[in-house]
Amino acid sequence: MKTPIKVSSISALHKSLGLKKTSNPLISMFSFDDVKLEPETILSSIITDFYVIALKKDCAGGKCKYGQQYYDFDEGIMYFIAPHQVLRFEDILLNSVKGFVLVVHPDFLQGYPLASIVKDYGFFSYATNEALHLSEKEEKSIMDIIENIEQEIEANMDSFTQDLLVSNLDLLLKYCDRFYNRQFLTRKKVNNDLLSRLESLLDDYFKNDQLIINGIPTVHFIAEQLNLSANYLSDMLRVQTGQTTQQHVQNRLIEKAKELLSTTEMSVSEIAYHLGFEHPQSFHRLFKNRTSVSPLEFRATFN
Repeated sequence: MKTPIKVSSISALHKSLGLKKTSNPLISMFSFDDVKLEPETILSSIITDFYVIALKKDCAGGKCKYGQQYYDFDEGIMYFIAPHQVLRFEDILLNSVKGFVLVVHPDFLQGYPLASIVKDYGFFSYATNEALHLSEKEEKSIMDIIENIEQEIEANMDSFTQDLLVSNLDLLLKYCDRFYNRQFLTRKKVNNDLLSRLESLLDDYFKNDQLIINGIPTVHFIAEQLNLSANYLSDMLRVQTGQTTQQHVQNRLIEKAKELLSTTEMSVSEIAYHLGFEHPQSFHRLFKNRTSVSPLEFRATFN
């Protein structure tokens, strides 16, 4: 496997793709049609220092891999790349791709609230094949915003330009977040299968003394066992159940704690150890936060 091509600046990206000089070194937009490379050039793998948002259409085959998983690259989709993430392409001829690419350096967002929340959008860190598929109506909404961004990038800079660009970027990401949530909700079977896998994983973990041996399972451990990214898993669960992965784990811990408190004579400290807590105080605090009573108060209701 070839080492990813490191692209440190937007200007360098333009140069490598045969594009005209960018009018702003921190933000740019271009069409795949604008790329000037040999027709037989095949995309490889890249890693950048900036955010990449792209909408790909009419690609004649090939695969796209983000993290360890493949995107479905056969239909019109959007994909999102965070800084320092690797995107790999397999057998994709550049001249067969249609669509746009928007690139934004993190420095462009400094001083705006978006700088601190952009990393919270789960679709930038998905190590899954869950690219964003758009309906015609959704695609039009996206393209309207994209046209506004393109016009501002190409216009002469004034005191309003950056504010307007960041506002449109914020709007674009909010729409993409909405459409991702719609996508989750319309894939109930896939999500329900994933919920079943999650429950089975936790069942096995709780039954086989893994709590005592390895402690409480982390979100990253669970996501890894399910071949998902932590952000994707939590996003899916939040949409499907209203709770994060951590909250699901805590629910199971409380259920098990109630069982042990009501059916055994183990002390609270022993139960805490049995459930993987390093300190009984942590168990006591979680139990009271989730049930409004202490473990001993809960036990007393059975005596």
